[in-house]
Amino acid sequence: MKKNYFTREVKVGIMAIVAIFVLYFGLNFLKGISIFTPVSYYYGSYENLGGLVPSTPVYVKGYKVGQVEKISYDFSKQKSFVIKISVSKDIKLPKGAKMELYDEGIMGGKAVQLVYAPITPTQAMYEPGDTIESKVGLGLMAQLSGDLVPKIESISLQADSLIRSVRVLVENKDLTKSLSSIEHTTANLAVSSSQLKKMMNNEVPRILSDVNVVTSDFKLISGNLKKIDYAATFASVNHTISNLSLITDKINNSEGTLGMLLNNKDLYINLSNTAASSDKLLIDLQKNPKRYVHFSLFGSKTK
Repeated sequence: MKKNYFTREVKVGIMAIVAIFVLYFGLNFLKGISIFTPVSYYYGSYENLGGLVPSTPVYVKGYKVGQVEKISYDFSKQKSFVIKISVSKDIKLPKGAKMELYDEGIMGGKAVQLVYAPITPTQAMYEPGDTIESKVGLGLMAQLSGDLVPKIESISLQADSLIRSVRVLVENKDLTKSLSSIEHTTANLAVSSSQLKKMMNNEVPRILSDVNVVTSDFKLISGNLKKIDYAATFASVNHTISNLSLITDKINNSEGTLGMLLNNKDLYINLSNTAASSDKLLIDLQKNPKRYVHFSLFGSKTK
């Protein structure tokens, strides 16, 4: 009789082992752990983790190279927490590298990154199991606060100064007077605008009508001016000017009575003397009329 090795109990045991393996593999897969990838373990110590939990990613320049495997604590020490990280075995950490704890996002959450300078050929390396120097980086909000708070304070001071200036300006009596003056000016402008509108409706049409009448008169005058014989007129004027020039020349040359009268000095002296003698005669005649005139009803007597 052949013995059956695959009894019910064996089958159940095999299924349980497979289930445990699948569960372990699934959980590690969900955590981002590849159980088939060789890793190296390193340690770091911190005073405060800020919410760091196992399975948190470990980055190098933003690229995930491992995760936090375990967190141990001993509150009797200053650096109470020791974290164990797993890093891909092909990642070599040079001496001087630092394990930095930083904020992963605005919503919170911590992550670990390994910070180090480019590796030189002669540089010494950390061995798996070594403790790496640790530090805590400034969180995103802390960085924002460090950059923005001074600017916000400066803006606040400027805003406060501006508010004070506006308050002084508003409480100034001269501003009230200026506003009253502007209000009065606005009222005057409204009245002027009303009067201008009235004038545009009433006076301007009449003025335009008068302008049309004047334009018509100018048009009539222009028509009459076109009818004038300018050539004959200018010829007559030229002839008159020529005659005046001839007469002026004759007067200047002592030709004719008027020329001799104007240019003969002796004649002027004689006429002046004659006028003076006539003046004396008239004065003597007024004073002594009887010397020159005798009048009697019975005749005159000769002396």
